[in-house]
Amino acid sequence: MPDDLVWIPPQTAMLGSNEHEPEEGPAHEVSTDGFWIQPHQVTNAQYAEFVADTGYVTVAERPVDPTDFPGAPAENLVPGSLVFRRTAGPVDLRHLSQWWVWTPGACWNHPRGPRSTLAGRDRHPVVHIAFEDAQTYADWAGLTLPTEAQWETAARGGLPGATYTWGDEPERPGQRLANYWHGEFPYLPETGYGTTQPVGSFPPNDYGLFDMAGNVWEWTADFYGPDRAGTPCCAADSYDPREPQFQIARRVIKGGSFLCADSYCMRYRPAARRPQQIDTGMSHIGFRCIKG
Repeated sequence: MPDDLVWIPPQTAMLGSNEHEPEEGPAHEVSTDGFWIQPHQVTNAQYAEFVADTGYVTVAERPVDPTDFPGAPAENLVPGSLVFRRTAGPVDLRHLSQWWVWTPGACWNHPRGPRSTLAGRDRHPVVHIAFEDAQTYADWAGLTLPTEAQWETAARGGLPGATYTWGDEPERPGQRLANYWHGEFPYLPETGYGTTQPVGSFPPNDYGLFDMAGNVWEWTADFYGPDRAGTPCCAADSYDPREPQFQIARRVIKGGSFLCADSYCMRYRPAARRPQQIDTGMSHIGFRCIKG
């Protein structure tokens, strides 16, 4: 079951940013009621308890319906997930297919493929989690997923308008403030980086919350819109306009992951956000829950 929850007091906070990526703006004040939140991302051990209790089968483990993926190669129409693989050397960072590999058999308890296990990874965040997988766990635990505003308010730790979860200054050499990519992306991480780490391996923010920057991206309850001016009310408004053939809802994920390199995306900041198709988990996507 979830660990002890942390209280986030009611407040009005400045969320979003006008200084970074266009989808993060406009910065605006948002009022949130107080709520409780898990201090850590949901771990493999916690998710295993849920699966043992319910028999739940994650999206990545289920048979694939070919009609959902028109034009996809037959070899990809099997249960699996996208797994990060380091490249052999420098690559063109515009083409993320060079470090993401569709891997049959990859799922929450086989995170690197069918022969991998969770041995020694009980305290690592669970990954390869689609939105339904996170929502079903939350329902089982008597919790919910946070809205984007709730998540970001908690991530900021009471620091108004700060760029990072720890303040306005970037991490200094020798500091270990968050599990984002240190080294040459995507092929040569520094020792201790380049993969998930046990939850709580890095300092908490001022609310006592761990890994609100880095480690794994986290699902929120909100549908994704192109900016912070408003939140779409329904799935259709969140579809990717660049891929009209895929009418799949997208939700906001927050927090960045171990793959966020300053040279590439720097999206481990609280204002940063990304759209994620609800049927797609990856080896850097997990979640945490709240109680209103």
